[in-house]
Amino acid sequence: MAQRVRDVMTANPRAVGPNTPAHQVATIMRDESLKAVMVTDDGRLRGLVTDRDLTVRILADGGDVSARTVAEACGAELASVAPEDDVDRALMLMHAKELRHLPVIDNGQPVGIIALRDLTAERAPDFALDSYGAADSLA
Repeated sequence: MAQRVRDVMTANPRAVGPNTPAHQVATIMRDESLKAVMVTDDGRLRGLVTDRDLTVRILADGGDVSARTVAEACGAELASVAPEDDVDRALMLMHAKELRHLPVIDNGQPVGIIALRDLTAERAPDFALDSYGAADSLA
């Protein structure tokens, strides 16, 4: 039987509003050891922001970052999967879109997040990704 996204996702992921200051989200990510945070508005997913997004879209611009919001760091395209989707579908989507994190949406509501490292650990326990996503053999 094919494994479902529900089996490997992180349920109830951290979420912030679109007007949350980017530096506050960076602090949340640091303090909670997160690589991605969902951006929601009235319970609906509006985006996903990663530590890399904050670096490339906010910090790299320079200037006063204290007035920048997390909405400015979110990518324009938002891909997602459903809890009942096959894990292989999530992997193919991540590969095709060059993503490391995917929101999991059920009936229009964000219910989880799936990370490439979750799928790698599940499918190849002797293979891992370091904290930057680079391959690192454990053998």
